[in-house]
Amino acid sequence: MENPHAQRQAVLLERILKNASTCTEVIIELNHCVEEILWANAPVKIAADLATKYRKNVQYNLEATKQEMS
Repeated sequence: MENPHAQRQAVLLERILKNASTCTEVIIELNHCVEEILWANAPVKIAADLATKYRKNVQYNLEATKQEMS
C-alpha cells in the first residue's frame, strides 16, 4: 500500500518545482528588460552628469567672481 502522505508531498513538490522554474524564467526576462532600459538611458545619464558638472562650475565661478569684486 502506497503512503498517501508521500504521494501528496510528491505532487506538492512537483508544483513547487514548476512554479520555481516559471519564476526563474520571469526573473531572467525582467533582468533582460532592465538591461535594455539601462542601455537606452545611458545617453540621458551622460547628459545629466554633464549638466550637473556645468552647474557646479558655474556656481564656483560665480562665487570666485563675487569674492574678487569685494
